[in-house]
Amino acid sequence: MLVITTKHSEKRNNKFFNEQIDDTIQCEKLKMEADISSQAVGLASSADFSLMNLFIRADIIVKSVIILLIVCSIYSWAIIIDKIKMFKKINILSEEFEEKFWRSKSAETFYNSLPSNEEDPMTSLFKESMQGLLKSKSKTNLAEKMGGILEIGIEKQISKIEKGFTFLATVGSTAPFIGLFGTVWGIMNSFQSIAISRNTSLAIVAPGIAEALFATALGLLAAIPAVVAYNRFNNDSKKYSQKLESFSKRFLSII
Repeated sequence: MLVITTKHSEKRNNKFFNEQIDDTIQCEKLKMEADISSQAVGLASSADFSLMNLFIRADIIVKSVIILLIVCSIYSWAIIIDKIKMFKKINILSEEFEEKFWRSKSAETFYNSLPSNEEDPMTSLFKESMQGLLKSKSKTNLAEKMGGILEIGIEKQISKIEKGFTFLATVGSTAPFIGLFGTVWGIMNSFQSIAISRNTSLAIVAPGIAEALFATALGLLAAIPAVVAYNRFNNDSKKYSQKLESFSKRFLSII
């Protein structure tokens, strides 16, 4: 009878001891979760998401992407500002040139009165055609020869006007994908951080994801103005080309 009572008492003590161990383990788990949560909240509250800090925290690949996109954007804006000024200037100068030309007594007289430092494409086209006309000794097939000179001159002037268009088109078509590459690379690094820290809290990986999305934003910031500017300038170039062709036809008609 005493043996049975002792065994029952030991079993009860073991059960009580196991329950205490389970409670202790559960308390430790809750404490660890609380510590992780507090660390995550601390990281989220202390993280600085300013653009400069996003750049500083980024790795070398994402930094390279960001620098490349910033350089492309700056150069694109330089081209855009230059082309806006150029088209405004050449349109005004061409109108003035045509008005003076059709009021002059003769093409040769007007040619001799032109200054040598004119930058207007229409003036340059007229000068080149007149030089070809004055150098031509044979008067046979003169209209055909002048037509060829004017056609080559128009192509030459339009190629000068369209200088920089290729860069705008390239930036507009590739910048979003360059930014996307930086984003994918940054997100890959964020997932690696999750695997290393074994913590799936968004607060842990938020800075890395923010850096990655910053690259995409810069890609769009570089691409959108470049595409809009390219379409506008391409349309302006076509209109100016038509203006040169119209002047060439009228000029041929009076030779």
